[in-house]
Amino acid sequence: MVSRDRDGFLQRAGLLAGVVLIPGMLVFSSSAHADLKLCNSTSSRVGVAVGYQDATGWATEGWWNIASQTCETLLKGPVPSRFIYIHALDYDRGGEWAGDNFMCTDDKSFAIRGVQDCQQRGHKRTGFFEVDTGESQEWTIRLTDPEASEK
Repeated sequence: MVSRDRDGFLQRAGLLAGVVLIPGMLVFSSSAHADLKLCNSTSSRVGVAVGYQDATGWATEGWWNIASQTCETLLKGPVPSRFIYIHALDYDRGGEWAGDNFMCTDDKSFAIRGVQDCQQRGHKRTGFFEVDTGESQEWTIRLTDPEASEK
């Protein structure tokens, strides 16, 4: 499991049926940690990329390698915008969690500004699914196995 914690960039800021969204609740004072988290409730290891719009424009970041049955903080601090975008890969069984919102990614660890002309800028054009956080300051996204979401 790889946990990423980068200063600055982070702080400025199909399996779709297998996604459960959980709004966070602030339990402490306004200085409490309000983060964007992703929990991998699948039986596989997954790779996750996140996209969002902040005060300086669109950004995508990845990859977080998240072990089965664990959670990782994707963005530290308040969620940067109401809509967050996620793309995830199932490393063990294949497949992906994707959508129709195209943003830039790379094969290795990346932090990319802008979502236009991905291929012309040397990146991949990748589909992300949208998560509406309802403007919550803290949010947890849960990836589940497809069969778990069908029960």
